[in-house]
Amino acid sequence: MFSSKWRYLKKELKASLKAETEDLSNDERMLVYEIRRLTQQENRNNITRTMAYLNYFEKHPEVHWALLAHLVSRNAGWNMTDLKGEYFPKLLTEKEAEDFFLFLERGNWLIFQDAFPQLLLYDASLKSGRSLFHLLDELNVSRFMRPFWERFWKNGHSEELTKALIINEQHYIEERVVKNPAYMETMMDKVMFKLQDVLAMNHILFPYVTSIQQKTKIVGGTVHHFSAVDERIYLGRSLYELLYGVRSRLNQIINWCSSHAHTGSRKDFWPQLFNNVNETRPGQIHEMAVNPCSRQQKGPKIYSPRLENAWEDWPHRDAEEGDWFSNVHVLHLMKAGMKEFRGDIEPIYCRTLEEIELASQAKNTLFHNK
Repeated sequence: MFSSKWRYLKKELKASLKAETEDLSNDERMLVYEIRRLTQQENRNNITRTMAYLNYFEKHPEVHWALLAHLVSRNAGWNMTDLKGEYFPKLLTEKEAEDFFLFLERGNWLIFQDAFPQLLLYDASLKSGRSLFHLLDELNVSRFMRPFWERFWKNGHSEELTKALIINEQHYIEERVVKNPAYMETMMDKVMFKLQDVLAMNHILFPYVTSIQQKTKIVGGTVHHFSAVDERIYLGRSLYELLYGVRSRLNQIINWCSSHAHTGSRKDFWPQLFNNVNETRPGQIHEMAVNPCSRQQKGPKIYSPRLENAWEDWPHRDAEEGDWFSNVHVLHLMKAGMKEFRGDIEPIYCRTLEEIELASQAKNTLFHNK
């Protein structure tokens, strides 16, 4: 039974590679135009696209990927504002900070403009009562995705569709961002090393409020080997398993997302520790009085600005053309083993905050002693 499923998928993917483009009716052309318009409208910045994912998930909870995308996009926004927050301006040059923002923003923008039309097409299919996934090609979506949307339309298997979307989106940004020469020289060789390997800016956090203690907790995982597409796919699958692994916690995470609008500030999840107003006096160095995990900061809170106050909307050039899918061999990524997350990211994240604070203090001391 298991092997027959993979044989069938392999056959469908091969057929998808050979499929010819279909002529569209006037109604279909109008639908494609409207999907593109709505996608462009919601893809203005990290805030709009992040909330668009959540609004979609609340309408279609069977599309698990939309919730995962919302949470990962929240983390992208927090990383963007960290670059203008309490510590990183002391550790990075303005050029390095902007380079990393553009890296994050381009990837966030690209994934949305590729994935959101797929989500809207599913919504349109439900409204029309028939599959409209032959329009994926017209929307420049990889031919890898059509068999999975068609199967989801018939069987409603959320996990299979989620895995396929993870594989598709990570391959989609592989050549366009991760291996793009424009980013390789500035990002992967220099800034990414500093941010990820030295400052450990690589945690994905899922906040939620506990039922009994009514305390905001976080679970999540850590990114390793970001430049390897397979590793990013296994990370996405592991995060998905973590997110949907415990039903009670999943409901708490969903409730937290629905009751906390995304602003880009880490104040969204820990207001006892972070503030979107800078409380540290000019020329002073921020010092945490106690462990960050206690969230009992007695002095100035850590500055974590709202995205709108940190970065202006960035105008993007059109996405690079081309379909990454050329070989059914990638199907192994649907079933290959992956790292299981225990999810206890909170003490690791708190230790990272302390290390970043110490690094910024050391950099400031070194600068003033010169």
